[in-house]
Amino acid sequence: MKKVNILLTGGVGSRLWPLSKKSRPKQYVPIFGDRTLFQLSALRNVAVTDELAVICNEGNADLSKSNLEQIDISADNWIVESEARNTAAAVAFGALACNEEDLMLVTPADHIISDSQAYKASVKRAFELAAEGSLVTFGLKPSRPETGYGYIEFEGETVRSFKEKPDLKTAKSYLKEGRFLWNSGIFCMKAGVYLRELQKYRPDIADSARKAFENRSNNVLPAKESSQIPSESIDFAVMENSQNIKVVPSDFGWSDLGSYESLYDYFSADDESNVVQGTNLVFSKKHVEIIGLENLVVVEKDDAILILPKDQSQSVKDVFQRLERERPELLE
Repeated sequence: MKKVNILLTGGVGSRLWPLSKKSRPKQYVPIFGDRTLFQLSALRNVAVTDELAVICNEGNADLSKSNLEQIDISADNWIVESEARNTAAAVAFGALACNEEDLMLVTPADHIISDSQAYKASVKRAFELAAEGSLVTFGLKPSRPETGYGYIEFEGETVRSFKEKPDLKTAKSYLKEGRFLWNSGIFCMKAGVYLRELQKYRPDIADSARKAFENRSNNVLPAKESSQIPSESIDFAVMENSQNIKVVPSDFGWSDLGSYESLYDYFSADDESNVVQGTNLVFSKKHVEIIGLENLVVVEKDDAILILPKDQSQSVKDVFQRLERERPELLE
């Protein structure tokens, strides 16, 4: 029974444009010392697993390989998606590359974790629960009424329900009640258990993902078969349907760094950070002075400049989607 890190690295980081672009998504931007989020994720999980399987796409396969070479880590398995079909299929590809009894630690490549010892303890418990046959998710103790995350209602290690991203009033009530955790998007389970649950609840995804996997060539999944896989998240396809779910309540300094507001929170805790100016966050190769203005984000990158109030960070995705229609060259 091996422990395998299934490292998912398909996102484009649209909420961090223009720092993150299609040619170099946020997980490959070296703004964490001399490391990227992808590298930090690989290094963190190589310490708690036996093998590494990278699920990437054709656009970032070379970035993924060069990132691993820079930190002297080799992947035991590469699965290259020709078309993104969301996480239910991506995890299925990882499971199909494993033996049925292998324990999978499924981790996004664009999260940050600051307490490595607490993380190792949570992973250890997750492996124990997964070895007993459960699908395990990691729930993080909320530190603020966050509207950008989904939530898990829990009691002990039992999941009572999953909640979609709430409005601010609901998020405040979740924080006050104390029986809700942030849904981290990190999972642990036996490969065979996941495939059986996926087959039970979404046989269309299970069957089409298997067909694409079986017809791969040089680790690349075929475009025709891939296009026939329904695009669905692991949360909607499996986790919210299965009766076999456990949660590991955790507090290991986690963030998905999915917005400029979360980047500010992370870097403001670092006394030596050079991107925080008081209440403002600034990413620019040029020297920037801000006078009389607070709580701003200023990002200058290549041919684009973004300026916005920090509390409107979630709106950057709307800008990204508009530029896809109007100025797609600014996203490359």
